[in-house]
Amino acid sequence: MTAMVFDVGAQASTRTTLIAVAKHSLPSIIEASLIPSALFYVSWLTVGHTTAYAAALLWGFAVLVCRRHRGERIPGILVLALIGLTLRTVLALCTGSAFLYFAQPILATGLFAAVFLISAVAGRPFVARIAGDFYPMTAAVAQRARVRRLFHRLTLLWAGVQLINAAVSASLLLTLDPATFVAVKTGVVLAITAMGVTLTVLWSLRVARREGLVASA
Repeated sequence: MTAMVFDVGAQASTRTTLIAVAKHSLPSIIEASLIPSALFYVSWLTVGHTTAYAAALLWGFAVLVCRRHRGERIPGILVLALIGLTLRTVLALCTGSAFLYFAQPILATGLFAAVFLISAVAGRPFVARIAGDFYPMTAAVAQRARVRRLFHRLTLLWAGVQLINAAVSASLLLTLDPATFVAVKTGVVLAITAMGVTLTVLWSLRVARREGLVASA
C-alpha cells in the first residue's frame, strides 16, 4: 500500500491529504472492525453462537497471517482487535455466557480510555504511537511543537470517545436482547466513532495548514 508521507518542505492539497488518509487507514478499519462485526452478526442470526465466535476470530487471524505472508505492516488497530477477540472468545467458550462475550469489549474500551488518559497525563500521548496506522510522517514532523500538542489533545479526545462508547454500550447491553444489541450497538458506536474521526481530521488539517504541510485549497 502506498501513501503520502508528511515531510519537511512538502506541501499537499487538503483533498490529496484526505484521500491519502482514507487510503491508508480505511483498509485497517474495515479489516479489524467492520468485517468481523458483520461476520459475527450474520453467523449469530443464521448458524449459532459458537460459529459466530469462531467466524470473527478466524477472520482476524487470517488477516494477520496474510499481512505477514505479504510482508506488510501489521496495524496496531488490528493487533488490539485480535487480542480483544481472542480474550472474549475464550471467556465465552469457557463460561458459556454470551453476556460476558459482549461485556468484555465494553470493559476493554473503558481500559483503553484509561490508557489514553494516563498516557496524555504522563506526557507520552498514545495517539503519537498509533498515528502511523492512519497517516505516515517523518520523525522531524512528529517532533514539531504544534504536532506534539496535537497528539496530546487527540489523545484526550479519544479517551473521551472511548469512555462514551463504553458507557453507551453498557447501557444497551443491560436493556436489549443479544441480537438487537449487536445491531444497535454497532451502529451507535460507529456514529460516535465517526464524530471522533471527523474532529480528528479537522483538527489535524488545521495544524497541518499552520505547519505548511497542507495547502489551504
